Amino acid sequence: MSRIAYVTHEEVTGKAKEAYESLESQGKLTHMKKTLLQDYGTYEAFIGWYPSWNSLVEVVGLRAATIVAHAVSSTNGCVLCSLFFVSDIEALGEDVATIQFTEEEELLVELAKQAVKNPTAVSDELFAKLKARYTDKEIVAIVGFMCQMMATNNFNSILDIALDDRLLPLQDKFQPADWRKDIK
Repeated sequence: MSRIAYVTHEEVTGKAKEAYESLESQGKLTHMKKTLLQDYGTYEAFIGWYPSWNSLVEVVGLRAATIVAHAVSSTNGCVLCSLFFVSDIEALGEDVATIQFTEEEELLVELAKQAVKNPTAVSDELFAKLKARYTDKEIVAIVGFMCQMMATNNFNSILDIALDDRLLPLQDKFQPADWRKDIK
């Protein structure tokens, strides 16, 4: 159960109520969004994820973007986000346990792992490979999304946001990286 109560329809007012009702009518009112709507300014900041996602998809395509989001989330240990993207990978007809990455996807997954583990130590070698493949504008879109994803991971993990019902059947597919096991 989440560490913070989910806001209810009766509790929200103003722009938060409008957002709540819009999300509810679209079937997109998740536990995370019901938590974010406790504070509309925070909700607005996190909804910036969607334009960033759209930019990433424009640069690398839907499949690679989904793989990037999953790589960030699983490396960061976010159960909710990781399973959300397991679901999306499966919707693309792939199995997260056996998916074969393209060369581009491998590059992006490596960037995701390095960025999560230590953003100040992304290797010059990796960055040179990125520069050889992408424009500066495209790199900003890629890194910007990864940072948005990390913020989302941290929000969900710190507040222990519960899995939405649609993700419950996927719980056994969560495979977080174990790189933090020796960090004290």
